[in-house]
Amino acid sequence: MKGLSTKPCVVLVDTYETADHGLPQTARHIAPAFLALGAECVRVQSAPDAPGQYRKSSPTMSNYRENIVHDGDLAKTLDALAVHEPVAVVAGGEYAVAFTDELSEALGVPSNGTALSLARRDKSAMGEAVAAAGLPVARQLLTADEAELAAWHREVGGRIVVKPNRSAGGDGVSFCDTPERSAEALRTITGRQNVFSEDNDFVIAQEYLAGSEYMVNTVSMDGLHQVCDIWKSSRFAINGVPDLLGACQIVPRRGPGHDELVNYAFAVLDALGIRHSAAHVEIKRTPQGPRLIEVGSRLSGGDLPHLARLAIGESQLDWMADAVLRPERFRERWGEDYRIRRHYAWSALLSPVEGTLRGYTVLDEIERLESFHEMFVLTRPGKSLRRTVDDTTFPVVVTFMHEIEEYVLRDLGTLRYLDGVGCYELEP
Repeated sequence: MKGLSTKPCVVLVDTYETADHGLPQTARHIAPAFLALGAECVRVQSAPDAPGQYRKSSPTMSNYRENIVHDGDLAKTLDALAVHEPVAVVAGGEYAVAFTDELSEALGVPSNGTALSLARRDKSAMGEAVAAAGLPVARQLLTADEAELAAWHREVGGRIVVKPNRSAGGDGVSFCDTPERSAEALRTITGRQNVFSEDNDFVIAQEYLAGSEYMVNTVSMDGLHQVCDIWKSSRFAINGVPDLLGACQIVPRRGPGHDELVNYAFAVLDALGIRHSAAHVEIKRTPQGPRLIEVGSRLSGGDLPHLARLAIGESQLDWMADAVLRPERFRERWGEDYRIRRHYAWSALLSPVEGTLRGYTVLDEIERLESFHEMFVLTRPGKSLRRTVDDTTFPVVVTFMHEIEEYVLRDLGTLRYLDGVGCYELEP
């Protein structure tokens, strides 16, 4: 008999299903993916208190055999898990990556190990590990010193990016055209915590990479890497941010330059020791070739796996469940290309104003667009509206889906036309 049940058990770490900003999270789909294949799940919370952006999140406990809260005593947590005889440990998000490595290695289940765990979570160590593998990367500097950062910026020249060394979701990312602006960004970032309630002791500065940005989502098993879906993002210059993520669209597996992106992504996974688990690889396709932005050794965030399912019929969730529970099926299908059944994209309204929101003027018109699929109103009337400067300040997110790509592209353009100062009614 296997532990407390004849069913295989999968441990899920830090599956926070909703974020405080209101957008649903990928973690809500992980347990159901394993349950659908006849497994049971145990949830582990890596700390008694949830990190900052997930403090309002509560798990769907009907999906779990048990919820174990780690209090810092690793032996105690391992003993509690050993009873269930787990077959795998899976990260519920970026915050869970390091502890997932530690648990999986200690339990003796398929694991990326802890030797390169820092490089999978710390952006500075990540860039160093990828460069050490012989791959081209952006020049970077890890620092907490304003003078050092300013001098480095003068040496690099042009625009640089300054961001927290350990965060996610566009938190604190600053595009700086002058050394003075870089120093200001450092002061702002180190003067507060990141989205995971961790102190920003350092910033990482990187040369600005010009080009189109892609997200390559993968699942790996025993070092075999599978491309699950690829997304191309759209960037906008707004509210003093010259490169703000504002939309994203799924693109075919085979397209101009896509093989080069995928080969680079796979080499990055190898450099970081990612032999098992899902991964989310953000890459800029520059005139000089692909360059890494960063990697998440976990499922893609932003609910992209769920959106990919709507577009192509499956996603990282399905490939991950197969890798854990049906490895023979993973091997049989490994290397298959996905096909887009319905073109899918999301886009956000980008507020140029701030104040107390009275209402929106264009939501009804957006809902009448031909490829309109779903809308998430994150800032509601009566609440404080902020100018959009990152992922956490989107007032409204809209998704589009249609069998005809041109309808999706047209409606994405129409959304940009409708957005603007006149879209928002503010209280006097």
